[in-house]
Amino acid sequence: MTTETAPPDLVDQITERATDVRRRIAEAADRAGRDAEAVTLVAVTKTHPLETVRAAIAAGLRDLGENRVQELVDKSDAIPGEADGGDVRWHLIGSLQRNKARDAAARADLFHALDSVRLAKALEKKAADAGRVLPVLVQVNISGEDAKHGVEPEDAYDLLQTAAERGHLRPVGLMGMAAIAEDDDDLERVVRPAFRTLRQLYEGSPIPLSVLSMGMSGDYEVAVEEGATHVRVGSALFGPR
Repeated sequence: MTTETAPPDLVDQITERATDVRRRIAEAADRAGRDAEAVTLVAVTKTHPLETVRAAIAAGLRDLGENRVQELVDKSDAIPGEADGGDVRWHLIGSLQRNKARDAAARADLFHALDSVRLAKALEKKAADAGRVLPVLVQVNISGEDAKHGVEPEDAYDLLQTAAERGHLRPVGLMGMAAIAEDDDDLERVVRPAFRTLRQLYEGSPIPLSVLSMGMSGDYEVAVEEGATHVRVGSALFGPR
């Protein structure tokens, strides 16, 4: 069992933090008239060691997020995800270079960052080689920041359609990141409109979607209020890196 070496003190700490995050998710969902059970908490374990991952699993977290492919490979070797017959789900949430497509296509249970036709082609080929259909999210640049990855909002549907036409990719939703909020005013003035834009794209999609991935430790409550089905939380669960 993957939790057998989890340090008890660390399990207790993560359990307490996860309880608080879930409470906040439930309160945000209630404010929006939503069911909190419709929100998946993705525990972002990037840069954390295996003992922390095992402790997270012992604390009841089953959706785990990694930014880098190699870290996903190393951790899923020790703790297999659903793609390899395991009982956790590995989310690859970071941007991906095409030369890393093989491992991403073979290991990710959900890839959050499809941002180009060229990457779609590379993932399609490698998913076919792996004999599987890879669920993907189209990443949309909703912050307008040059440093952020993702297609422009007006191009999101074209990329969804491109992915849908490929036999080994299954587009299931959209992902986006808002600008970092410095205070509560930023959450309302900058973050909420960005999340609302992504939700509107999600709701108007020409193909059926089931995943709206938005919100991180600093803004996940606003994301839930605006319709997120998946929130990606790291530091609120594991502390600062």
